[in-house]
Amino acid sequence: MDNTQKAPKVMRESKNRIRVEFEDRTPFWQRMKSKIFSMYFLTNVVWYLFRFILMIGVSYVILFPFFSKIAGSFMSPSDFVDPTVCVIPKSPTLDIYKAIILENGYLSALFNTIVLSLSTALIQTFVAALVGYGLCKFKFKGNSVVMIFVIITMIIPHETIRLSMMQHFRYFDIGGVQGLNIPGLIQGIVGIFGGHIEINLMESFAPLILLSVFGLGFKNGLYIFMMRQFFTGVPDELEESAYVDGSNTFRTFFQIILPLSIPMMVTIFLFAFCWQWTDDFYTGIFFTGDGPIRLMPDILEIPKSLETAASYAAQKLYYTAINNTCGIMIILPLVILYLFCQKFLVQGIERSGLVG
Repeated sequence: MDNTQKAPKVMRESKNRIRVEFEDRTPFWQRMKSKIFSMYFLTNVVWYLFRFILMIGVSYVILFPFFSKIAGSFMSPSDFVDPTVCVIPKSPTLDIYKAIILENGYLSALFNTIVLSLSTALIQTFVAALVGYGLCKFKFKGNSVVMIFVIITMIIPHETIRLSMMQHFRYFDIGGVQGLNIPGLIQGIVGIFGGHIEINLMESFAPLILLSVFGLGFKNGLYIFMMRQFFTGVPDELEESAYVDGSNTFRTFFQIILPLSIPMMVTIFLFAFCWQWTDDFYTGIFFTGDGPIRLMPDILEIPKSLETAASYAAQKLYYTAINNTCGIMIILPLVILYLFCQKFLVQGIERSGLVG
């Protein structure tokens, strides 16, 4: 017999027959004993328990602060001085929510923030798609220089341009630059007013709209970069075939390129909407609080009806709970939005080339 000859393989049917015969001949408790006390089974049990305990611990560390803040929003002032109350309130109440809605102007701030975030997000999404497509698909002289300027808008600290933006939109001059008249039609129109007109655009949505239109809005450089990365994966053959069929550049962009980039554009829209929703830098520049427009950051204050004369420690805890409740009411619409759009968000990030 040849020693090099391989042993015959055990067929699956043979294995199943052997297992059935073993189960028929061996008592149930003996089979369970051999299975439970085997090293393979014990190793799996230990590994599963370790993972379960680890996930419970991580979930507790991450979720407990949220649970405690939500529970604190339903507490009354007496719960904060009661040493037996930890998380679950003894006297649950909705007074904090009512005071924020009625006294802090939550509904007005919600409406204004929706209008501002929606308008700037739509404009930034379209501008990012248009500029990103141009930088990716058109090889013109100075392409790389323009892209460098886009990157610079992402890395320059916003505080360095805070004062200049405030002055520019506080004394917005449509007829000249620093007292120098612009020749042409504008000069003739505004010449009646002394050569230039200064308009105060503070306390309005106009500065943020103008910044978004010209690609300088909040994190607009990042959106342009993401769209450029996305368009690098779009085959050039699609555009070439459209040009052969007689389509011009804009028709190709609107009818072929934009439909392909909907997942990416939805992602950028969500980023722009959410970041504008919680922005307090630009809104702090253009909205000083003296105007009639209230936004979400403006509701972060203690309502008059909730002011208390309790001890300093209890008062501090209660006011902290009120501020936390304001934060919950600010981010609640974003949480609802994410629940419906998380699929598009993940899809767009995967196609942007920013992961991997």
